[in-house]
Amino acid sequence: MAKPRSTPLTTQLELPFAPIAANPVVSNAAVLQGRAVPYILHRSPGRRRISLSIDERGLRVGAPPRASLREIESVLHAHASWVLRKLAFWDDRRAPVRRWESGEMVSYLGLPLQLAVAPGARRVALTGTHLQICSPNVATDAVSALAIHWLRGQALAHFLERIEHFRGRFTLEAVTVKLSNARSRWGSCHVSGRISLNWRLIHMPPHLIDYVVVHELAHLREMNHSPRFWAVVGGVIADYAARRREIRREAHRYLAD
Repeated sequence: MAKPRSTPLTTQLELPFAPIAANPVVSNAAVLQGRAVPYILHRSPGRRRISLSIDERGLRVGAPPRASLREIESVLHAHASWVLRKLAFWDDRRAPVRRWESGEMVSYLGLPLQLAVAPGARRVALTGTHLQICSPNVATDAVSALAIHWLRGQALAHFLERIEHFRGRFTLEAVTVKLSNARSRWGSCHVSGRISLNWRLIHMPPHLIDYVVVHELAHLREMNHSPRFWAVVGGVIADYAARRREIRREAHRYLAD
């Protein structure tokens, strides 16, 4: 008789920019059409052919244990145009480094806010389309700390309101919420009823935040990603698949902090 699979204690909604799994890897580089291209080589016993994958982390090559570097580079050269085109695509999508100074733009609930930084007593205020930040020290670190503290406060208040809004759809008695600073996931859920939500979600439009909230609440009914789980999500958000695709497509815009 097959051993039944146990229900996981925790589920996670990963960021599109999740870190590379902790597997044996080797850093290499190849010259493709005159450009030096670094890549991560991962050999695995079960692999039968060489594969290439590219995302915001760069080029990764999967290979059988016995594949030679000559064979690997032959595949890279055969697909050089595709590799360079995809790398350029992801370079364009990288989140810019935020300077936290006057004139800088910050997304808040999907709307662009312009920072207005000035010396003075510590204060953060939302005025129309401007986020006003006063600080005795207007250096980047001090301003970013004030701004992020404000954004985290807004995030928690918004998340709590949306969880309360949806909680009745799942007939849940109580849900504990905390903010996450994770770089590898938007949210996670524990079977005890504890949900963690990445504070950077506050940069997103409300309909995408709602998708993540409902995703995690649904895990309190189904601690998996089975068809039953997606049926629960779809019962609350009919267009969840479109929202999930939008998050993956636009996530780079919300990861500058």
